Amino acid sequence: MSTFWIILTGALVASTCSIVGCFLVLRKMAMIGDAISHAVLPGIVIAFLLSGSRDSLFMLLGAAGIGLITVFLIQLFHQSGVQSDASIGVVFTALFAVGVVLISMYTRHIDLDLDCVLYGEIAYVPWNTIHVGGVDIGPKAVWGVGLAFLLCATVIALFYKQFKICSFDPAMAAAVGIPVALFHYLLMGLVSVSTVASFESVGAILVVGMLVVPPATAYLLTEKLSRMIVYSVLIGCASSVIGYYVASVLDASIAGSMISVAGILFLIALLFSPTHGVIVRKLKQRKMIQKQADAAAA
Repeated sequence: MSTFWIILTGALVASTCSIVGCFLVLRKMAMIGDAISHAVLPGIVIAFLLSGSRDSLFMLLGAAGIGLITVFLIQLFHQSGVQSDASIGVVFTALFAVGVVLISMYTRHIDLDLDCVLYGEIAYVPWNTIHVGGVDIGPKAVWGVGLAFLLCATVIALFYKQFKICSFDPAMAAAVGIPVALFHYLLMGLVSVSTVASFESVGAILVVGMLVVPPATAYLLTEKLSRMIVYSVLIGCASSVIGYYVASVLDASIAGSMISVAGILFLIALLFSPTHGVIVRKLKQRKMIQKQADAAAA
């Protein structure tokens, strides 16, 4: 039964991150998930100081709040003329450093298990369950990530056209009356919720990897956004299933194996994609040169 819960959790994380990750890849903001996963450290510490409890709920609420502040600051700096990648780097390193300072000042004598909060292990998911009325209703991670998936899927489905236009042509979106800033912050909010809801249980590497690798792979396979989202979810789920069994055989990290499989699928797409594949393009170029040579000889 533990195998089922681990694979289900990995698939839910992959699906949730893949949906919002497609829009991040299109907007050239793929690494914002990595920024959020590090920048939330001061939120975790502040939540602990205010509540006096190491309960993960308080810490996740603090992390979610700082996650939203992170995306706001990144956008603010970008609008002020700072390049997008530089904005991400400045904000997440600065906030992460603030978190380290707070830890050194206020929690040095307290067992605040940040490794668990920031870099959780998916193998432990089946043991951290929720009980309602004395009945075990399943792992907390499945419920948390499942709710995040439903939220992201519902919002993207309701405002799909708006998100699509804002991602491809913000100027056109503004011209037709779409509030571009509102949908930008709505998307960033979904990214923050997805990241924070996932990384405590499954680890930052799995969350960041699923935000980037499956969408990037799907981008190589199609030029239609709706298909890209579907392909991204399927690739993420396949990576979770295959990665789990690879980890079982090798006795290795489950999250690391899942992302390694996703990386292999990306490499295959990069080489053999019908439109962007390196080998396919080389073959097309060789055929074209051969045709030109035959025409010249004739």
